[in-house]
Amino acid sequence: MSELSINTTQNVKINFIAATVGERLGAFFIDFAIIISYWFTISLVVFDWLQVERLMFNLDGWSKGAIYLIIYSPIIVYSLVLESVFEGQSLGKKLVKIKVVKIDGYQAGFGDYLIRWFFRVIDFFSLFGLPGIITMITSQKSQRLGDMAAGTAVITLKNKINISHTILEEIGDAYVPTYPLVIKLSDNDMRIIKETYQKAEAKNDHEIIYKLVSKIESVTGIKNQSGNNSDFIRVILKDYNFYTQHM
Repeated sequence: MSELSINTTQNVKINFIAATVGERLGAFFIDFAIIISYWFTISLVVFDWLQVERLMFNLDGWSKGAIYLIIYSPIIVYSLVLESVFEGQSLGKKLVKIKVVKIDGYQAGFGDYLIRWFFRVIDFFSLFGLPGIITMITSQKSQRLGDMAAGTAVITLKNKINISHTILEEIGDAYVPTYPLVIKLSDNDMRIIKETYQKAEAKNDHEIIYKLVSKIESVTGIKNQSGNNSDFIRVILKDYNFYTQHM
């Protein structure tokens, strides 16, 4: 397995394990089996049992093509829709426990999944899938052509690296939060904040901590009431955990 380093916008390096070619192929074949199952079921029900082709006998070629396109559209957009809905995972990826992420630290969006989907024709369905396999093996971040174009990579979740694990803070039952507006931030924001703060604190880098506090204040509208930047960030982390655990 190769290690994949993702640099966030805060210049924090987060290490993940890139999914292996075997894992990615395993997810692909699971998805392919699901698609084939859908095709077989639809063909059996729609064309054999319901005799839809007989009903389409008098239709012109364009009309027939449109009907076929509607019936089989789930096969065409399968990976695009599922990766968009499940934030980087198809059913195959969920079972194999791998996920698509952006290499700049952001959550991949629909546009990124769309680019990856377009390139599937080249990566997987030309020359028996050799372009995708070769680029995954030879690229530094185990990317296929679609990943390179979209700025994404595929990581394994089996190493138990999880956003929720990195943002958890020890808070007691009697903890009283200070900043309700902290809920404007997301799990990803808190992960970046915590990673940045820990690295800056280890290096005694007060400038980075100050910039981090300023960024938090500008995004949330919260004002540092403590006067101490480190204390402020620690309270922000604990408050976020309190509110997300009690929502």
